[in-house]
Amino acid sequence: MIRYTLTRLSFGFIIFLLSWDWAHAQRSEVGFGIGTFNYTGDLVHNYNFKYSRPAATVFYRSNLSNVVSFRTSLTAGQLSASEKPLDAFAQQRDASFDIFLMEVSTVLEYHFLDWRDSKRFVRLNPYLFGGVGLFGISGNAEKTEEYSNVQVSIPFGLGVKYVYNPKWYFGLELGVRKTFFDNLDNISGGDLRYKNYQYGNPNDNDTFYYLGISLTRTFYEIPCPRSPYK
Repeated sequence: MIRYTLTRLSFGFIIFLLSWDWAHAQRSEVGFGIGTFNYTGDLVHNYNFKYSRPAATVFYRSNLSNVVSFRTSLTAGQLSASEKPLDAFAQQRDASFDIFLMEVSTVLEYHFLDWRDSKRFVRLNPYLFGGVGLFGISGNAEKTEEYSNVQVSIPFGLGVKYVYNPKWYFGLELGVRKTFFDNLDNISGGDLRYKNYQYGNPNDNDTFYYLGISLTRTFYEIPCPRSPYK
C-alpha cells in the first residue's frame, strides 16, 4: 500500500513539473540527479560508504533572488545496512534491513556568490540548504513494533554548482535527513526484561543521507519590446 501511495505521489510530482506555467520561465529550473542513500542508526553509528545504495532525484527550483532559491524535490532509492559487531550485544543481535525510501522535500538554498551577475561571470558557486520533508518507507515485512511508514524529515546540507553555460549547469550535493524516527532499521526500544537482543537505543533517532550529482536546465525568456500606444 505504501509503495502504491508513493508511486502516485511521484507521478503527481512529475505532472506538476510538466504542467508548470512557463510564463515564469525566466526564473525556473528543472533537473535530475543520481547518487546514493546512506544511513546511521542503531546498526551503523558512523557514515560508511560500504552501505551506500543507489538513489535518484528530480527537482524544480525557483530563483527568488540572485542568491536565494526555493527548491522542491522528489528523491527515491534503496536504503540498507547490516550489523557492525562493535560489541557482544551487536554480535548477538546480528540485525540487518533493506528498504525502499521515497522523500518529497522543500528547501531554501543560499548561494555564497552572485552567480547570475552578468558583469562578473562565476562558474563555481557553493551553497547551503535547509527545509522540511516527508518520506515513506516499504520493505520491513515484520515490524518489531507499531509505527507509521510515513514520517517527517529535516533536510539540510551543502553543495556546489558548476555553470557550464547560461542554460545548463552541474551540481554536487551532500544532504543530511534528520528524522524523528527510530525504525528505519526496524530496530528501536524493547522490553529490557527479555534478553532477546533485538532492541536498540530508543533515544537515538535514525538519520539518512543523499550524496549525488545533478544536471539542471534553466528556462528564461528574452523580453520583447511593447508598443507604448497599446
